[in-house]
Amino acid sequence: MLGLVKKIFGDTNDRDVKRLMKTVDIINKLEPDFEKLTDEQLKAKTAEFRARIEKGETLDELLPEAFATVREASKRVLGKRHYDVQLIGGMALHEGRIAEMKTGEGKTLVGTLPVYLNALLGQGVHVVTVNDYLAQRDSQEMGQIYEFLGMTVGVNLNGMDHADKQAAYACDITYGTNNEFGFDYLRDNMVLYKEQMVQRPLYFCTIDEVDSILIDEARTPLIISGQAQKSTQLYYVADRFVKTLQAEEDYTVDIKVKSVALTEKGVAKAERAFGIENLYDHAHVTLNHHIVQALKANVIMRRDVDYVVTEDEVVIVDEFTGRLMAGRRYSDGLHQAIEAKEGIEVQNESMTLATITFQNYFRMYRKLAGMTGTAKTEEEEFKKIYGLEVLQVPTNKPNQRNDMPDVVYKSVNGKFKAVVDEIVERHKKNQPVLVGTVSIENSELISDMLKRKGVKHQVLNAKYHAEEAEIIARAGQPGAVTIATNMAGRGTDILLGEGVAELGGLHIIGTERHESRRIDNQLRGRAGRQGDPGSTQFYLSLGDELMKRFGADNVLNMMERLGFEEDQPIESKMITRAIESAQKRVEGNNFDLRKVVLQYDDVMNQQREIIYKQRREILESDNIKEIVMDMIKPVIDRVVEAHCQDDIPENWELQEVADYVNSKLLDEGSLTRDDLWGKEIPEMEELIFEKVKTKYDEREERIGSELVREFEKVIVLRSVDSKWMDHIDAMDQLRQGIHLRAYGGTDPLREYQFEGFEMFNEMTASIQEEVATYVMKAHIEANQERQAVVEESKISTNGEPTEKKPVHVGEQIGRNDPCPCGSGKKYKHCHGQE
Repeated sequence: MLGLVKKIFGDTNDRDVKRLMKTVDIINKLEPDFEKLTDEQLKAKTAEFRARIEKGETLDELLPEAFATVREASKRVLGKRHYDVQLIGGMALHEGRIAEMKTGEGKTLVGTLPVYLNALLGQGVHVVTVNDYLAQRDSQEMGQIYEFLGMTVGVNLNGMDHADKQAAYACDITYGTNNEFGFDYLRDNMVLYKEQMVQRPLYFCTIDEVDSILIDEARTPLIISGQAQKSTQLYYVADRFVKTLQAEEDYTVDIKVKSVALTEKGVAKAERAFGIENLYDHAHVTLNHHIVQALKANVIMRRDVDYVVTEDEVVIVDEFTGRLMAGRRYSDGLHQAIEAKEGIEVQNESMTLATITFQNYFRMYRKLAGMTGTAKTEEEEFKKIYGLEVLQVPTNKPNQRNDMPDVVYKSVNGKFKAVVDEIVERHKKNQPVLVGTVSIENSELISDMLKRKGVKHQVLNAKYHAEEAEIIARAGQPGAVTIATNMAGRGTDILLGEGVAELGGLHIIGTERHESRRIDNQLRGRAGRQGDPGSTQFYLSLGDELMKRFGADNVLNMMERLGFEEDQPIESKMITRAIESAQKRVEGNNFDLRKVVLQYDDVMNQQREIIYKQRREILESDNIKEIVMDMIKPVIDRVVEAHCQDDIPENWELQEVADYVNSKLLDEGSLTRDDLWGKEIPEMEELIFEKVKTKYDEREERIGSELVREFEKVIVLRSVDSKWMDHIDAMDQLRQGIHLRAYGGTDPLREYQFEGFEMFNEMTASIQEEVATYVMKAHIEANQERQAVVEESKISTNGEPTEKKPVHVGEQIGRNDPCPCGSGKKYKHCHGQE
């Protein structure tokens, strides 16, 4: 049916190529005129194009001349002229597509065309490669074209200092790896001053080896981890201390809004116990937070009602359904405070400071494009996840590679024996052979077998990128035998040595089929570049992982019935087709898994975008007083509405409202029940808000606007960062346990979305309350500094435990002082013990 449709309407890929060929003809007609230009005239084209953009001309209108300019510059600087098919590839990238171009077709040169064109806008273009070596190599080589045309080129490498990174991102074109770009985005959303940011808004990105980055690496999120400046020990200390406090005298409780606050007496007790002057000083935020959470845990949270303790673990009880919420943890340190209250081990604080998947990072670019030799098999995923269509670009010269049918052996042993015999035969003729393996173990096994046969060879297993590229580049020399894992040396061209073409070109041997056809095609694509001769063949055994998956038992029984020996092969197109259909099924399963990961991360991503957007607004604003006031208003509204739900105003709990407002926002006695009596809810909210504003304005007048403005930023940034990091941890805990909900007949993703939304709202309310309390209660100092909530430690992309740094707790207790837990012992003999 599909064949019939293609016959009637033509292949869409062919139609697109024909459409783009019309523009290629225009570029080719310009070539004689551009050849006549002097170097100075050619260089002046960049300024001319930018001036025309200023006047309203679009990039599409400039494309033919811009591509002609780059082609001419490349001829003069590198001695390389873009082929017509490379111009087609360049246009596909400019249109925001994936250009599938076979190995050896010059993908790196193709990238110069859309990169130059889009860099004319001055918004910064990012070129992403798979490793630092390729980023540096391509930026130096292709950078010559851009610099000749008056553009700046930067390279963003791992380990570069802040100033160098800023300089690299300020360039017209910036090369780097996917990891580095992603980490810089996360770090930018953790800075304390806007001047510390390195990235500009994400505009256009072109990715080399796009399938490797957007598909193979899409399963692993980027994670920045660090050591929280909180000690789990402090939870026990705070718990012991609050157990010495008296209700009403030292603290007030508001069950309705699940809030608890120290009275002035309670505050004085805490200051004495911990040997500090002002509990509301922003230097003691951590201690204050621990005390408040310990109070909540002891006074508000009830065992066997709000939570249960099973097997030394605190498990939350859903207040509506009464079921246990496995995997869910209270955020903001409350869960740890309950653990301390119950005398069980306090679990470590969150180590994740920021995280994002590659899918969600790259979808933030206004325009995304990429190149690879193999993309068509994954087109559905590119389209659904990234909105990227694949254009298969024709080769410059017809492909002469001979892809031979797979050879299947009964045992793994028989297969490797046959592979080595084949290598020896071809080596005798001086024909170069490249052997692809799926594991380092297999490459070493073949190497040992070749050593015994006396065949000189190179083993490569993707550890050192620079040496790797050189070894792969030499794999086409006469008599060369190279054993490499399938992905090793990716992005490197293999040129044939003298006389090799006459011997049949490079011969590729695959020792196992990969679960993705794309990886097999990449290995094949190393032979037969630019119309060179070459051949490929896969050697398989019934013991291979993929063969077992598609039901090798039937073939094994058949071979045994027919009396096949271990080293006797079956060569069959039917088996090759069966393997390909097994690969399609596995690819489909893998796509589904990545889609699920993305669906869960999308929940976090919406929240991350809101938090990061608001955080940037705070950093970039000179005056955030309005933002702070907007945070205080809902705190007032929530407490008033919580206590005034009864239809009869006489039953409203006005004293509780006054107590809450006095303890959190005003001074004791500033608001009385009588002030609120007889007023409607909006009137009460307005009255309280006016009192808060008056107190705030008076303090600002007394201390000075400049000091208050900086203080607001210190408080808001600290609160947002600490709560957001706790929220990341809570969401991660929820994600890990959510699949258990499926047993109850509910959809885990729906549950995750719903609960994640609830938790985000709780976090927002918590930020508002903390900001309101500190802004209204804290003592403002002249020498305040913005401080990171956490010490950033080792950065990883795999979620492995990271190396811990020493914990710094702001509140120091002398070793001989009484322990603040109230035990009566000295600190060194109680909670001061290591």
